[in-house]
Amino acid sequence: MFRLMVVTAHPDDEAGNFGGTLRHYHEYGAATSVICLTPGQAATNRGGARNDQELAAMRRKEFASACELLKVSQGVVLDYPDGKLHCLDAYRVVNELTLHIRQFRPQVVATFGPEGGLTAHTDHSLAGVFATLAFHWAGRSNRYPDQLKENLAPYSPQKLYYSTANTTLSGRPPIIHAPITAAVDVAPQLEAKLAAFKAHTSQNPLFPILEEHVRKHGRHEYYHLVASARPAPHAPETDLFEGVEGDL
Repeated sequence: MFRLMVVTAHPDDEAGNFGGTLRHYHEYGAATSVICLTPGQAATNRGGARNDQELAAMRRKEFASACELLKVSQGVVLDYPDGKLHCLDAYRVVNELTLHIRQFRPQVVATFGPEGGLTAHTDHSLAGVFATLAFHWAGRSNRYPDQLKENLAPYSPQKLYYSTANTTLSGRPPIIHAPITAAVDVAPQLEAKLAAFKAHTSQNPLFPILEEHVRKHGRHEYYHLVASARPAPHAPETDLFEGVEGDL
């Protein structure tokens, strides 16, 4: 069994940034997990919500609907404050992500790079930093040893990827993307990806922007290999599970 975990910052990140990949690997028989750090309660687009609590509840439901369309095996929205991940105790956040890695046992983890993805959102940057630490620490018995008393064992995923791109969004600050080392063909999953993003109805004003970008540039989702259990040089990849050992 192969397992993929994606760590994001907000509901809709799973669809807009990783949706094709998530659906693609479901169709190839892998189990998939999305861990979303915030319920997105500080979003500019409010969907008629009267306060942050209403918006958070709305976006949790939208996330669940999107995950269903992407056939995600496990979708989890944590309760960290949207727009304020840079204010948090990193050790505490990484503790929770480490627990999820030890429980789900993904061979591959994908997240944002420190540039913050196409939008350069600060929360995206921090989600990637926290996920990177959890990726490396989950396999060490001296990291969060209290978790190991709960019938858990240290667990080391085999590969870590950052989402990257071969384009930028107009009107945004300049971004230096990580080099592309893997290109996943998601053309067959394009409509499912768009449908999953549109399940986030509170974010309706973003639909035309996202759809135009995806239809123009979205036949592939691009990744940068950050860490690998195989330290030998890697050739360009089309499969994030290339060289990965599965289990029964």
